[in-house]
Amino acid sequence: MAYIGREPQIGNFQVCDAISVVNNQAAYTMQVGGVNVSPETANHMLVSLNGILQAPTSSFTVSGSTITFASNLVTGDVINFIQILGSVLDLGVPSDSTVSLAKLTATGTKNSTTFLRGDNTFAAAGGGKVLQVITATDSTQRATTSTSYTKASNSLDVVITPAATSSKLLLMYTGEFASDGSTVTIVTIFRNTTNLETSSGAGFRARNEDNNSGIAITHLDSPSSTSELTYSIQFRGNSGGQARLESNSRPASFTVMEIGA
Repeated sequence: MAYIGREPQIGNFQVCDAISVVNNQAAYTMQVGGVNVSPETANHMLVSLNGILQAPTSSFTVSGSTITFASNLVTGDVINFIQILGSVLDLGVPSDSTVSLAKLTATGTKNSTTFLRGDNTFAAAGGGKVLQVITATDSTQRATTSTSYTKASNSLDVVITPAATSSKLLLMYTGEFASDGSTVTIVTIFRNTTNLETSSGAGFRARNEDNNSGIAITHLDSPSSTSELTYSIQFRGNSGGQARLESNSRPASFTVMEIGA
């Protein structure tokens, strides 16, 4: 930092060399180790004369490295000490292990799992960290003739409460499905009442004939929420035929992973 005039001595406490009084002399040069020193102001000094602390500006003044007492000193007077305090308005560099977390202005949760970021906030360490994993399974065949989405089973519901609004949720479903041959089975994932199907409105469409076919759905959701969420597997047919989830032949599995930002 640039200063106009002399740069302040930050926390630089110094005791001046002994000064011998000269009869009928008021002005004296201050030195430390034989080198002239210049206090920031008279208010940044402790001066003892004849065992009495002197009042700054009224009992003495300072100009550069020269201290001038209010009246001439005479033989027998003793300048006990002159201590220069440095800049008493600046703490300078604190000692090691003296700054506690309570002294910081950073926001966020301060604990053993967070770190202080450059923007003065505490955050969980390691972006992309898996915060929690919840898995649901079902081993019963599910069938519907509805052309509207129907929940496959409460057994395949995953209830999760994200730890942060910035978290992403990785949704992974695997299972088997079939139909009576007169319809197309369409499977999707709902977050509460919100259908997470593709922008084309086709859901995670899976076309099949009567034979069982495997299906795998992976979707990365950004709910921006710390409220409890329910993710469910739902399915339908595209006509009045029977659409089926064949979880009895191979158990269906639905896993939700919370990924920290």
